[in-house]
Amino acid sequence: MSSNQDSDRLHSWFLYILECKDGSFYTGITKNLDRRLNQHNHGRASRYTQGRLPVKIRYQEPCAGRSAALIREARVKSFTRKKKEKLIERGEG
Repeated sequence: MSSNQDSDRLHSWFLYILECKDGSFYTGITKNLDRRLNQHNHGRASRYTQGRLPVKIRYQEPCAGRSAALIREARVKSFTRKKKEKLIERGEG
Protein backbone atom coordinates (compact mmCIF):
# COMPACT_ATOMS: atom_id res chain seq x y z
CA MET A 1 0.00 0.00 0.00
CA SER A 2 1.34 3.44 -0.92
CA SER A 3 1.76 6.24 1.58
CA ASN A 4 -1.08 8.16 -0.14
CA GLN A 5 -3.42 5.22 0.47
CA ASP A 6 -2.27 5.07 4.09
CA SER A 7 -2.98 8.79 4.45
CA ASP A 8 -6.42 8.43 2.83
CA ARG A 9 -7.30 5.60 5.21
CA LEU A 10 -6.14 7.57 8.26
CA HIS A 11 -8.18 10.60 7.23
CA SER A 12 -11.24 8.86 5.88
CA TRP A 13 -13.59 10.72 8.23
CA PHE A 14 -14.28 14.45 8.40
CA LEU A 15 -15.84 16.77 10.91
CA TYR A 16 -17.86 19.49 9.18
CA ILE A 17 -19.78 22.60 10.12
CA LEU A 18 -22.63 23.77 7.92
CA GLU A 19 -24.19 27.19 7.90
CA CYS A 20 -27.93 27.03 7.41
CA LYS A 21 -30.11 29.56 5.56
CA ASP A 22 -31.17 31.05 8.90
CA GLY A 23 -27.51 31.57 9.92
CA SER A 24 -27.41 28.73 12.44
CA PHE A 25 -24.64 26.14 12.46
CA TYR A 26 -24.94 22.36 12.19
CA THR A 27 -22.01 20.10 13.07
CA GLY A 28 -21.61 16.54 11.82
CA ILE A 29 -19.21 13.89 10.57
CA THR A 30 -18.95 12.01 7.28
CA LYS A 31 -16.67 9.99 5.06
CA ASN A 32 -17.80 11.88 1.93
CA LEU A 33 -18.32 15.64 2.22
CA ASP A 34 -19.81 16.16 -1.25
CA ARG A 35 -22.35 13.36 -0.84
CA ARG A 36 -23.30 14.52 2.67
CA LEU A 37 -23.79 18.15 1.57
CA ASN A 38 -26.02 16.91 -1.26
CA GLN A 39 -28.04 14.84 1.23
CA HIS A 40 -28.46 17.86 3.52
CA ASN A 41 -29.54 20.14 0.67
CA HIS A 42 -32.11 17.59 -0.50
CA GLY A 43 -33.59 17.23 2.99
CA ARG A 44 -32.34 13.66 3.49
CA ALA A 45 -29.66 14.09 6.14
CA SER A 46 -31.00 15.74 9.27
CA ARG A 47 -34.28 17.01 10.63
CA TYR A 48 -32.49 20.09 11.86
CA THR A 49 -31.31 21.15 8.40
CA GLN A 50 -34.51 20.13 6.54
CA GLY A 51 -36.28 23.38 7.43
CA ARG A 52 -33.18 25.54 7.08
CA LEU A 53 -32.16 24.94 3.46
CA PRO A 54 -29.99 25.60 1.64
CA VAL A 55 -26.90 24.86 3.70
CA LYS A 56 -23.24 25.36 2.86
CA ILE A 57 -20.07 23.88 4.28
CA ARG A 58 -18.20 26.49 6.29
CA TYR A 59 -15.57 24.25 7.90
CA GLN A 60 -14.09 20.81 7.41
CA GLU A 61 -11.43 18.96 9.33
CA PRO A 62 -9.92 15.54 8.60
CA CYS A 63 -10.04 13.06 11.48
CA ALA A 64 -8.03 9.90 12.07
CA GLY A 65 -11.00 7.52 11.93
CA ARG A 66 -14.63 7.37 13.00
CA SER A 67 -13.91 7.33 16.74
CA ALA A 68 -11.73 10.42 16.51
CA ALA A 69 -14.40 12.14 14.39
CA LEU A 70 -17.14 11.36 16.93
CA ILE A 71 -15.02 12.65 19.81
CA ARG A 72 -14.18 15.83 17.90
CA GLU A 73 -17.84 16.30 16.89
CA ALA A 74 -18.96 16.11 20.53
CA ARG A 75 -16.30 18.64 21.49
CA VAL A 76 -17.18 21.11 18.71
CA LYS A 77 -20.92 20.78 19.41
CA SER A 78 -20.22 21.98 22.95
CA PHE A 79 -18.55 25.17 21.64
CA THR A 80 -20.33 28.49 21.89
CA ARG A 81 -21.36 30.12 18.62
CA LYS A 82 -18.51 32.59 19.00
CA LYS A 83 -15.97 29.79 19.42
CA LYS A 84 -17.38 28.00 16.33
CA GLU A 85 -17.06 31.25 14.36
CA LYS A 86 -13.40 31.52 15.40
CA LEU A 87 -12.79 27.91 14.32
CA ILE A 88 -14.40 28.65 10.94
CA GLU A 89 -12.36 31.83 10.48
CA ARG A 90 -9.09 30.02 11.29
CA GLY A 91 -9.80 26.96 9.19
CA GLU A 92 -11.67 28.22 6.16
CA GLY A 93 -9.94 28.46 2.83
